[in-house]
Amino acid sequence: MNPSLALATLAAAALLSGPVAQAQAVPDAAFVREVNAFVDGWHDDAAHTRPAYFDKIAPQGVYIGTDKTEIWTRDQFKAWARPFWERGKAWSFTAQKRNVYHSPDRSYVWFDEQLTTQMGTCQASGVLRNTGKGFLVEHYQLSLAVPNALNAGFAKAIAKYEAKPATKK
Repeated sequence: MNPSLALATLAAAALLSGPVAQAQAVPDAAFVREVNAFVDGWHDDAAHTRPAYFDKIAPQGVYIGTDKTEIWTRDQFKAWARPFWERGKAWSFTAQKRNVYHSPDRSYVWFDEQLTTQMGTCQASGVLRNTGKGFLVEHYQLSLAVPNALNAGFAKAIAKYEAKPATKK
């Protein structure tokens, strides 16, 4: 057998035996409803600045926002968001669609979603851990959904912005 083909076959076998391949081919509908209710409730907690929003993020959980500087642990994210909570108005995300996948034992869930937000349509992905008493957000990443036809213009605008000297605050 060709060495490259053998290596590719071994890599494919490793991928097919990993956790993604072991996800339910057809996720359990009742469990998916439970996941959707949790994520929708989490988004609603933010829209209404309920403290439960942060309680639903694992202590070591990570939230990645739309700006390249926005990579936070739960407590860093909570500190950043404090002004929003203090004025009683944060962000409002509503799922347009969501795909949910889970490990066979339902201990981990991963999902992707398209959202209606104050920034327009966004996309996000997340990982939840099932504690047996509920879910915790282990990882969430939010991004702007930029049409491909606009990418070149956005890339130029970002490069121009980043080339400016930093202003003192």
